[in-house]
Amino acid sequence: MKFDSKRIIPRYLFVIILMTVAGVAIIGTAAYEMFFRGNYWRAVRERMATQQKDIPAIRGNIYSADGQLMVGSMPVYTLRMDFVVKDPNDSIAERKLQLWRDSVFACELDSFCIGLNQLFPETSIAEFKTKLLDGKRRGRRNLAIKHNVSYIKYKESLKLPYARHGRIKTGFYAEEIPQRQKPYGNMATRTLGSLMTSNDSARNGLELAYDSILRGINGKMHREKVRRQWMDKTDVEPINGLDLITTIDVGMQDAAEKILERKLREINAEIGVVVLMEVATGDVKAIVNLTRIAPGVYAEVKNNAITDLWEPGSTFKTASMMVALEDGMVTRDDWVDVGNGQWMMHGRVMKDHNWRKGGYGRKISVDECLMFSSNVGVSRIIDEHYHDHPEKYVDGLYREGVGVPFDLPFPGAGKPNVRRPKPDGSNWSKTALPWMSIGYETQIPPIYTVAFYNAIANNGRMVQPRFVREIRQNGVTLKEFPVVTIKERICKPSTLRDIHEILERVVNDPTGLGKKAGCKQFKVCGKTGTAQVADEHGSYHGSPARYMVSFAGFYPSEAPKYSCVVCIKKSGLPASGGGQAGPVFSELAQFVMAKGVFREPSEAADSTSVFEAPKAKKLSPVSKGIVPDVTGIGPREAVKALEAAGLKVKINGQGIVKNQDIAPGTKAIKGSTITLQLSMQ
Repeated sequence: MKFDSKRIIPRYLFVIILMTVAGVAIIGTAAYEMFFRGNYWRAVRERMATQQKDIPAIRGNIYSADGQLMVGSMPVYTLRMDFVVKDPNDSIAERKLQLWRDSVFACELDSFCIGLNQLFPETSIAEFKTKLLDGKRRGRRNLAIKHNVSYIKYKESLKLPYARHGRIKTGFYAEEIPQRQKPYGNMATRTLGSLMTSNDSARNGLELAYDSILRGINGKMHREKVRRQWMDKTDVEPINGLDLITTIDVGMQDAAEKILERKLREINAEIGVVVLMEVATGDVKAIVNLTRIAPGVYAEVKNNAITDLWEPGSTFKTASMMVALEDGMVTRDDWVDVGNGQWMMHGRVMKDHNWRKGGYGRKISVDECLMFSSNVGVSRIIDEHYHDHPEKYVDGLYREGVGVPFDLPFPGAGKPNVRRPKPDGSNWSKTALPWMSIGYETQIPPIYTVAFYNAIANNGRMVQPRFVREIRQNGVTLKEFPVVTIKERICKPSTLRDIHEILERVVNDPTGLGKKAGCKQFKVCGKTGTAQVADEHGSYHGSPARYMVSFAGFYPSEAPKYSCVVCIKKSGLPASGGGQAGPVFSELAQFVMAKGVFREPSEAADSTSVFEAPKAKKLSPVSKGIVPDVTGIGPREAVKALEAAGLKVKINGQGIVKNQDIAPGTKAIKGSTITLQLSMQ
């Protein structure tokens, strides 16, 4: 076929010329847009800009052993307003929306502020109006109108004038912020722990010890501008934290706090501690730490039971006597001469509590050394048998678990300081052993004292105090914490039997100093403690003198189930472990064994707290215009469902919904009020 160049070449030239013109037009247009319309495209980029942001994971809950929510995450809201700045590059539709927004804002501002004031009367109408007008004048984005708003009030705010037109039109919205709630107020607050208010990081207690488990993993989102409004777009969903099941019993904890606080007020004490443990498991059922912060006012300032190193005083005599009995240095048939209540020990006078009355004036038995809490009797036994080899006495203490550190889950937990003599004797004096034997020159946190007495009650088996029993996710157990044994046997069965019987006599014998710790319904075993302690300057000679009075023991003596220690630090006389700490022990023991003499756990709840119930069921689907069945539902979901049906909601109590005064399945009359009764049970 012959190539017709006259017809083909012009066509190619036409195509080339057309492509060249198109290319020049594209380059010219790009240059024009770049140099002459740059501001416009920068505005478009701003409108489509994104901001990266974390989505906070919901922190796990902390429950009591009996299933009560003690710490939980409940969202609160910050009401915000996004005032949009006018832009000359806005589209016609955007300009019309801005004009509408300005007009409606001007017309409804007063009624909007009046409505806000009705919801939040602590802020005046004028204050709301000034803040909003100033925010609009400055073109503020994300202006905070009100912080810490509850879900119910947030929903009410959406119905107010101006806000009712919706976020896209008005810029009014709410930012959801997870917040820690404690339904039982400050109950066991230093043990449960708290978060920093500035950044929600864990500060102390179980919150800090199990922070990595509770906090979960934050998600990711970006904020995208749509029609000049910031909208949240989720990129990665957060993974919520896991739940802790503690060993705390709400009823026992509540009783322990109230009994101890009443006694502290009565004697004007400075500090009080109670630790209640379950014998077989070491589960801490109650732990109280109260410090006087003002006359007659007490609060949990620090976890004294775990962090403080205190001289245990006479409760330590039980450990000393156990060493002597175990080593065969004495038997219960032996007697000790205590004279007139004063005895010279290597140039220093050891005194009994009744020395001013002439002491006992006779020999007393080994049993009576503990029953009467005789300083002279116990110190003479230990000094006469271990003076030349004090390391054997200290070895005996460690053998029975005294001084052995525990692996407690609390940062800053104290470790017992039970001093060992150095081979060269450089850290030891002749009087060290006598005074150590009666609870001086040794520092032990109260949690260790109760663990030792718990071991006596537990057939000689020492277990570590346990605070957390399980880790759960959505009600499913992921991990269980086993009972940890510190010592399988703290002494021989015969020694244990002797000590057990002596401790029973301390409380139940008419001559024992622990009578006020006893209970009529069952027998108690235990030991009193009264020790003079140093003042804030380290001196024992201040006026008035400071004392630590205490009682440690277990019950019922025939088959021990619970052990307990009560420690009270006070100034001035009288100071008596049996007379002041003993009654606290007795009253708490009677409550625990009676199970219900005090109030129900739900009555211990903080009435100002609103929280989601721990075991709320899911809401079943309902037909539109029909009252849903919200029993068993948490308050937040219940309110959502009922408001969707057109009802107003009134809530009484805390917990999950137990009753609703409009029967489910009936026709919902719009605007009518339904009352929900919540309960924690």
